[in-house]
Amino acid sequence: MQSTNHEPVACGPMADLASRIDELWEHRAELQAGDVEADASVTEAVDLLDRGEARVAEIVDDDVVVHEWLKKAILLLFRLRSMETTTVGPFEYHDKIPLKTGYEAAGVRVVPGASVRWGAFVESGAILMPCYVNIGARVGSGTMVDTWATVATCAQVGRNVHLSGGVGLGGVLEPPQASPVIIEDDCMIGSRCIITQGARVGRGSILGEGTLLNPGIPVIDAETGEEVSRGIIPPDCVVMRAERKRAFKGGEFYLPCALIVRRLQPGDRDHVNDILRESGVTVS
Repeated sequence: MQSTNHEPVACGPMADLASRIDELWEHRAELQAGDVEADASVTEAVDLLDRGEARVAEIVDDDVVVHEWLKKAILLLFRLRSMETTTVGPFEYHDKIPLKTGYEAAGVRVVPGASVRWGAFVESGAILMPCYVNIGARVGSGTMVDTWATVATCAQVGRNVHLSGGVGLGGVLEPPQASPVIIEDDCMIGSRCIITQGARVGRGSILGEGTLLNPGIPVIDAETGEEVSRGIIPPDCVVMRAERKRAFKGGEFYLPCALIVRRLQPGDRDHVNDILRESGVTVS
C-alpha cells in the first residue's frame, strides 16, 4: 500500500477545467479577490467536490493517487474569496467559505451541532453527529462521524465506517501532491484516535481507542515483533495503541507504535465484539 504523485490525465470537460486550474495556479501571485473569471473556474472545481463528482484522492491498484489540480482549486479559493458574515439561527460566522446545504435532498442525517463546509462531499446514508467536516473531505454512505470527531481538509473516509467520539483525521492541502488521510471501507476507528499526515487505514481494520498514526509511527505485528509499515494499517487488522522502548543519549524513552494484535479472517465480522474483548481492544 503505497502513495504516488502520479496524476491520471482527466478527460473531456474535466480535463479542460483541470487545465484552467493549473494555469491559474501558475499565476496565483497575480490573482486578487474579486477576479470573476478565475473565481468561476475555481467554483466549478469545488462544486465537483461538493457533489462528489470528483475527489481529491483515490486508490488505484492499491496506490493512493492524488488529483493535485483539485487541491490547487481549494487553495486558489482562499485567495479569491473575501470574508463574509453569515448567520445560522443565533450563531454568527465570519469566513471565506459557506456551509454545506441540501442534506435532506442528499439523504444525509445531520444532528444539530454538525458543521460541514461547502466543497466536502457527504454521501447518502451517512450520519453526522455534532462533528466537523472540512472542505475537500469525503464521507461515504453508511458512515457515522460521531460526536466531536473531525474530518479535516481533504481526508477521505470510505463507506460503512464508524469514526468514534473525538477521532481526529488530520488535513493536508500543501504541497498539492501530498497524500491526505484515507480510511477505507468498513473500518472502525476508536475514540480519540489521531490519524494525520497522509496515514492510511486498510479496508475492514479496527483501531482501538487512542491509537496514534502518522508516517513516522511504526506498525508492528504482535505475533512476530516485526515492523510491517510506517503509518499504514493493512486490511482486516485489529490494532491497539502501544509503546516500544528506544535508547537515546539522554536515556531510554517509550515511543508510540500501532500494534496489530489480530488478523481478521472470513466470518470474524459475525462476532467482532467477542474478538475485541478477547484482544483487550476497546473502540468506544
